[in-house]
Amino acid sequence: MRLPAIKIDYLKSFTDDTGVFQHAKYCIPRRNEGYTTDDNARALIACTQYNRLKSDKRVKDLANIYLAFLQYMQKTDGSFHNYLSYERSYLDVDGSDDCFGRALWSCGCVLNSNLPEDSRLVAKEIFDKGLPCIWRSISLRGYAFTVLGLYQYYQAYHDENLLDCISKLADNLVTQYNNESKADWHWFEPHLTYDNARLPQALFEAYLTAGKPVYLTVAKESLDFLLKTQIVNGKFVPIGNNGWYTRGGERAYYDQQPLEVTAMEEAAIDAFYATKDEGYAKVASLVFQWFLGRNTRKLMLYNPQTAGCYDGLTPEAVNRNQGAESSISYLIARLKMEELNVFLKWKGRLKNSV
Repeated sequence: MRLPAIKIDYLKSFTDDTGVFQHAKYCIPRRNEGYTTDDNARALIACTQYNRLKSDKRVKDLANIYLAFLQYMQKTDGSFHNYLSYERSYLDVDGSDDCFGRALWSCGCVLNSNLPEDSRLVAKEIFDKGLPCIWRSISLRGYAFTVLGLYQYYQAYHDENLLDCISKLADNLVTQYNNESKADWHWFEPHLTYDNARLPQALFEAYLTAGKPVYLTVAKESLDFLLKTQIVNGKFVPIGNNGWYTRGGERAYYDQQPLEVTAMEEAAIDAFYATKDEGYAKVASLVFQWFLGRNTRKLMLYNPQTAGCYDGLTPEAVNRNQGAESSISYLIARLKMEELNVFLKWKGRLKNSV
């Protein structure tokens, strides 16, 4: 499969000196709708991925903008606001558990990056200040995003306390899975909603660090259930956000979101790293092709003219707006495919040299 070139043009054009904008009208930022911690965390993750593949001053400058945004959005107790106006006023009192987890995840990625040391030190400060807040949460996605951040943190600092935190959060996910999983429903909740694949992905990464077999077992069962549910006639069909999918009910096929595609692709790649089963690498490639037209409408979601990504797939067409969540989701997925291809080439050379 020939992949589009990796471009940061749209991310750069969608960012000002405060952060990345949240929404777009087509490809033009809606300044009046401001910024979010969620999107700036995603953008920071993308920058660390890009800079690992190719050092680029423009990307380092963008990373500093997003890191400064997170620093500004962190409250004195370590939690985060999520919404910020164009005038830089907070638009909420408390941010969501999702935005909290994504902020920690992105800071973990900075810690395990080749960004300048000063940037890594700021990320460590934000992470260390925020981590205690996770123990007040009961959000599964908050747990999962935090595990993903702790996994990155642990790659940079082999601290046993970090490993303990990973195990406690992963144990919570396993407990919830055992409570909700049925013979026909191998999942953590009685429904499938958004960012679903992040839950098994977190357990794959917990397994890669803590090494507990139960993490791998639950990660595989839940990911395989997702794949069975969402691969239809050789195409990836993410759960639609127009109704989701409750156990025993009818699943929603639209509107399909880029967010779901990236989560599944990254989870499949982590499954490959954890299990060495190359079938998961092939699944990741199939899932990524959703962006390029291998979907239920046979429509491109990636826009090669802007290097952005359309906001979703409806029964009739694409949603032509290219907001931050969708466009950064595509960029992260494309960078992850590049990482996978580099790994597979390296693995091939390694085999040939033995």
